[in-house]
Amino acid sequence: MNRIIISPEVERLATLAVDAAFAVHTELGPGLLESAYQVCIVHELGLRGVAYQKELPIPLNYKGVRIEVGFRADVIVEAKLLIELKAVEQVLPIHKAQVITYLKLTRLSLGLLINFNEVLIKHGIQRVLNLTKS
Repeated sequence: MNRIIISPEVERLATLAVDAAFAVHTELGPGLLESAYQVCIVHELGLRGVAYQKELPIPLNYKGVRIEVGFRADVIVEAKLLIELKAVEQVLPIHKAQVITYLKLTRLSLGLLINFNEVLIKHGIQRVLNLTKS
């Protein structure tokens, strides 16, 4: 099996995003809505000098038809890293599948699935790789 190599720049952005998630969770803890965490994490990214887009519509192509809003990415960091935010009791396999699909559609190599509804945020962060990325 081929080893997926993530560029140093994407790793740097992932580290900054995880740091931002830790800052938000330290300040707010679990129990809020996903939308509140989204506003706070992009604020933290901005404080770190990181460019981002939130709620970015991502089109998809289906049998030659362009569908303008295939989904909305919670956060795309510097057009290189996808962040999918959750505030749920438990991350389910469908949440990870969602991130994998979003990575395929965006052609990004790495996504972070972050669930803020954890006592310790380190238990709520998952790295998800786009295994189809060539």
